[in-house]
Amino acid sequence: MEFIRCSRNNQGMKAGPVITISGIIMIIFGLVLFYSIQSDQNLDQSLRLVKHGGTFVGLMGIGIMTAGILLYLIEREQPPIQEDFDM
Repeated sequence: MEFIRCSRNNQGMKAGPVITISGIIMIIFGLVLFYSIQSDQNLDQSLRLVKHGGTFVGLMGIGIMTAGILLYLIEREQPPIQEDFDM
């Protein structure tokens, strides 16, 4: 029962902004990995894998950032509906 009480009184930090920030960090890290390594025909296989890994991390960061934004929008507290139609 304690879990239900804690989840209803959601006073702690929301997960949406934290996930969004981690997605942005992943995008930046992916861009650094991708653009810091020069493309060349003689490029070592391990460096090529690191560059492709940067692409993967950046694309995953875009997905995680989008999920964080959607989670934030879902978690928002809705304003109460006022049904006062008295004139």
